[in-house]
Amino acid sequence: MEILRSISDLAKLRVPVVLAAGTFDGLHLGHQGLIQRAVEEADRIGGNAVVMTFDRHPSSLIRPEQAPKLLTRNSTKLALLEQMGVPVVLFLKFNEILAAMPAEEFITSLASSAKILSMICVGSQWSFGRGGKGNIPLLKTFGEKFGFSVAEIGPVEAGGRPISSTRIREAIATGDFQEAVECLGRNYRLCGVVVTGAGLGAKIGFPTANLDVTGMQLPPDGVYAVRLCERARNFTGVANIGIRPTINSSTVKRTVEVHIFDISENLVGKELSIEFIQYLRGEQRFPDLAALTSQISKDCEKAKQVVLR
Repeated sequence: MEILRSISDLAKLRVPVVLAAGTFDGLHLGHQGLIQRAVEEADRIGGNAVVMTFDRHPSSLIRPEQAPKLLTRNSTKLALLEQMGVPVVLFLKFNEILAAMPAEEFITSLASSAKILSMICVGSQWSFGRGGKGNIPLLKTFGEKFGFSVAEIGPVEAGGRPISSTRIREAIATGDFQEAVECLGRNYRLCGVVVTGAGLGAKIGFPTANLDVTGMQLPPDGVYAVRLCERARNFTGVANIGIRPTINSSTVKRTVEVHIFDISENLVGKELSIEFIQYLRGEQRFPDLAALTSQISKDCEKAKQVVLR
């Protein structure tokens, strides 16, 4: 899969371009349908399907106080697009310059950079340009000017309701992983990079991998039986999400840490993805480390029964 980093890089493509545009956080079934429409059209005309997306959610720059939690890290998004067979991704840095670009200038730059811009595929609610002033009617007007067509893709439904990234975030926030699966078309996985922790887990016999999940949508606090993946390697374990009240009685920062079964290597710097198999119990405060250690041992035994059955 080829990754382009600027709009001007579209000039490298020698065949007609069919562009699928969107933030695509989560790459749910609705996103997949939109991208598939672009791939099919590119195949029909002998062109290149190009997925245009951003390195951050636009709201994180424009309205940071309202920015949603993310479903996918950039690395996850790119890996999923490659699995879908997308040949080219236009992966734009969403910065102040791009945010301030008028809608007319944004579309003009796309049409001018591509040797032939044949079609733009977008969701029915897509907006673009400074202040989100660009909309589908404006896009179609520019299509007539520059000679590209516009494919407006309506919502895909699951369970009688439209699929959206917001709906999936709400499902994960309440621990409804089944609804997330129905919308994503795959099991939900939380991804993060392993960072150095305090090392207390190792001292009590249960070393943990502490994940940096900054900005990600988390499930409810508690202890879970999990499956994990690091590149092509698969593991099982038990995860804790919460504030670790026995250890940090004064903190309110939520953390994610995983005790991985049958592994002893240092994973700091590696990216792990976590699939939540079963909720085991809520997070609780114990009177001392001995009580905490005893409960972790019970959690591990129960988790092993869950993931191995």
